[in-house]
Amino acid sequence: MSWFFLLLVIAAVALVYVEARALVWLAFLIAWVAAAHLGRAAGAAGTTLLIIVFVLPALVLALKPLRRAWLAKPVLDVFRKILPEMSPTERDAIEAGTVWWDAQLFSGRPHWDALLGHGPATLTAEEQAFLDNECEQLCDLANDWDTTTLWQDLSPEAWRFVKARGFLGMIIPRQYGGKQFSAYAHSQVIMKLATRCSAAAVSVMVPNSLGPAELLMHYGTDEQKNHYLPRLARGEEIPCFALTSPYAGSDAAAIPDVGIVCKGLFEGRETLGFRVTWDKRYITLGPIATVLGLAFRALDPERLLGGGDEPGITCALIPTDHPGVNIGRRHWPLNAVFQNGPNSGKDVFIPLDWVIGGRAQVGNGWRMLMECLAAGRAISLPSSNVGMAKIAVRGTGAYAAIRRQFRTPVGNFEGVQEALGRMGGHLYVMDAARRLSAQAVDLGEKPSVISAIAKYHITERARMVINDAMDVAAGKGICMGPSNFLARAYQQVPIAITVEGANILTRCLIIFGQGAIRCHPYVLKEMSATREADRKKALRDFDDAFFGHVGFTLSNVVRSVVYGITGGAFITAPRRAHAPLHAYYRAATRIATVFALLADVSMFVLGGDLKRRERISARLGDVLSQLYLISATLKRFEDEGRQDDDLPLVRWGVEDALYRAQHALDGVLANYPDRLAAGLVRVLAFPFGLPYREPSDRLGSEIAKLMQTPGAARNRLVSDSYVPHPDVDALGFGELAFELNPHFTRIEQKLREAVKHGHLEPMPQSVAQLAAWADAAQQKNLIDADERRVLDDYARYAEQVVKVDDFAADFDMLAAVQKRKEALEHALEASV
Repeated sequence: MSWFFLLLVIAAVALVYVEARALVWLAFLIAWVAAAHLGRAAGAAGTTLLIIVFVLPALVLALKPLRRAWLAKPVLDVFRKILPEMSPTERDAIEAGTVWWDAQLFSGRPHWDALLGHGPATLTAEEQAFLDNECEQLCDLANDWDTTTLWQDLSPEAWRFVKARGFLGMIIPRQYGGKQFSAYAHSQVIMKLATRCSAAAVSVMVPNSLGPAELLMHYGTDEQKNHYLPRLARGEEIPCFALTSPYAGSDAAAIPDVGIVCKGLFEGRETLGFRVTWDKRYITLGPIATVLGLAFRALDPERLLGGGDEPGITCALIPTDHPGVNIGRRHWPLNAVFQNGPNSGKDVFIPLDWVIGGRAQVGNGWRMLMECLAAGRAISLPSSNVGMAKIAVRGTGAYAAIRRQFRTPVGNFEGVQEALGRMGGHLYVMDAARRLSAQAVDLGEKPSVISAIAKYHITERARMVINDAMDVAAGKGICMGPSNFLARAYQQVPIAITVEGANILTRCLIIFGQGAIRCHPYVLKEMSATREADRKKALRDFDDAFFGHVGFTLSNVVRSVVYGITGGAFITAPRRAHAPLHAYYRAATRIATVFALLADVSMFVLGGDLKRRERISARLGDVLSQLYLISATLKRFEDEGRQDDDLPLVRWGVEDALYRAQHALDGVLANYPDRLAAGLVRVLAFPFGLPYREPSDRLGSEIAKLMQTPGAARNRLVSDSYVPHPDVDALGFGELAFELNPHFTRIEQKLREAVKHGHLEPMPQSVAQLAAWADAAQQKNLIDADERRVLDDYARYAEQVVKVDDFAADFDMLAAVQKRKEALEHALEASV
């Protein structure tokens, strides 16, 4: 009989592993009992006992009418009592948007071939031309130094160019005069502008993100679309959207601004509308906006709309010259000069027709905002922060290769290489996540959880990249002036951390808090069933979801044990993937399985208290996030044609993310309130200890070398970033010096023998003294005329690279700025 029970255990593990249906279990158990009886392993009494213990429970589970009446119904009754009530705004926030690859990761068994099968995101010929021409020209017109010290805004010329060339209408359909660009093209434009000028990037991205245009496209009436969209596309209207209030920031659903339904005079006629009072702040483009998108709570105490007395959050469009609208003052966010400021109004009457979508959309504003934010948040800040990181990586890599100390490029020192390795590795992952997130939008998704992951982790990694860049640039990085390519980015990094959902809030509440309900294959279905009024449908839906959930959890228990014992060796690798990277796919699947198990354990053990256990929720969100970053990194490598010289970047990115995911899991288990549950999960998932390590020093050094070497790998890493021509900006000399650096290094190595034998003095530390050294080498016929030209050009270019701006001791910055500004304004007037 022992052999039959061993067979039962093996088969049970296999059936749970594959998440077999109840009918399969029933068929197996019947066959197993019959075999035990026929093989005389069990007598009549034993067979009867086996039927009672094994077959009858399987029969109840397999026959849905019995299962629903005897098991599902009492469990449903319990769920109805213990599940907390969910407010309409909470429900809208959770249900807003769509789930995509994040649901695959949450399942614990991602289908990698499906992800890789989407192929790379691409641009149309029109989109590529816009990036190469209009975008390049705007970068020539606007830079961080001039916008922050001269104009405190984009220059008038840059604003005219932005409006005339359609930058404000990239997402607007062609039928309304817009460009109808893809999300990926939108992302590429914002990223490139951010490598040059933050004010340009923000001024362009806001009208193309959460704002009137997007809301109008999805919810506006035909009359509203026909009126506003062509004007927005042509730049005749400058939009802003006002959501945040002084006492309702992260808790935007609690906005105190109200609009009371009433009748009032509009254009001489009595009209049904709202009398709105509001006080908003942090509104980007607010000070120069001509049309104000406004979110407020609609109240209808007289029930003039025929519904309840509190319809809910509503969105309206108000011309900023409308009587009672107070707008035009500005905030000053960390010396970033994109237009941003407060606005307000008291008892301002607006007609009902100004509600976006008209009367039918009164009260639906919160869902509208959440739906649109799910898409816009996947593009704007991820793109601008990748752009900022690209200029840091491009400039810092070149600087480390050219700047010398102790007669050695500073990039050869291991301490500097450590920082450079992190910078390059982070950027590769950030850009991969940016591309994948934009592609999700182009595939028709409104990826609410993915957009939160992209926003949080790309902005956090941008902060790491900029901090490392400042350490390498050292004195050059801390002295303000037109030669400093880092300072404004360093100042402005906290802005991205703060806006569109502050990062602490995003990490602690949104990523896992929303993901646990939306991305889980069964939780939302269970919750929906408890709220279903039709009791038969509720029981049917709950039965399917609950017992599916049970099977899902048990399967993840078994999978975690099997993967833990075998190290994931038997996880099937995707067919489409590069074979040398199969181990990374297996590792990610293993972590995803443990994550799915721990998420279920946490929801079961902590229940509603999980919402208040923010550090546990945050760490679980970190695991999901790192799995997404791994996915994006591996997909990018495939999309770019499996370039072998990118492998150090891929390996660093995946190994770093695996280590971070493992660290987050370890943090959850170490701080888990139920020590027994934590101990069981740790033993099941990691029986031989934590398996993943941080990226090696060797990988970091390989990336540092890649960043300091002209070539295809570096070009891909910083692709589509703006490089000024020296005629436009002296910063362009940096790239010229960098391109010459290998030739300069070869000449230096050639002359080492002459230096060694005393025929030539050692190369000077200062590039300013390089000409005299080249003279001596040429006079002794140690270099030819071409090599001399290389040395001369290199000395001239490198001098600009190491240059630090200085000003007279009595220099009056404000007076100098005003004088230069007046001269430029006169020149502009003359040209017009």
